[in-house]
Amino acid sequence: MIPFVEYWIGFAWLAFVVLWFVAGISSKRSVRTQTGSSRLFQAGLIFIGVMIFNLNHWFVSGWPSTRIIPREAAFILGGAIITVAGMLFCAWARVILGTNWSSAVTVKQNHELVRRGPYQIVRHPIYTGFLIALFGTAFVYGFTGCFVGVLVIGFGFWLKSQTEEQFMVQQFGEQYLQYRRQVRALIPYIL
Repeated sequence: MIPFVEYWIGFAWLAFVVLWFVAGISSKRSVRTQTGSSRLFQAGLIFIGVMIFNLNHWFVSGWPSTRIIPREAAFILGGAIITVAGMLFCAWARVILGTNWSSAVTVKQNHELVRRGPYQIVRHPIYTGFLIALFGTAFVYGFTGCFVGVLVIGFGFWLKSQTEEQFMVQQFGEQYLQYRRQVRALIPYIL
């Protein structure tokens, strides 16, 4: 069962990413976009995090391939459940955001401040969902490199969220500032 779940999680991620980008085709036209250097830096951090996450596949010894979660069915199944929950939360946020979504930080034509669904729980539920899913996947594989990768990816998402915050304050002013006072950015009631 364990190899099957590990294989299934990899396939689930591949399908999720492909569907994610296909869904982005119908987004509204952007009227303002973050600078190329800002986007490149944030995307670079996330890419580095993904590479660190996968280091255990390339190294047979050393810290990336050190197992810190036992390779037992309970941990792997629990991690798979967390992974799917994170993906579903992320997809829910994406559906609610609709055509306002973009892979880069942008302001869209007729941009709407979305405060319903998962946006009542956290201001950046797509990042929260991705991080939950990645954390669950790190539990499935159990290697140090996976957890370090999640931290690096989380830092990249946090930086990207800071850019988004600036754009939203400029676009929506006091309305967004009030929303920011009421709803945490990534972790309900904490961060």
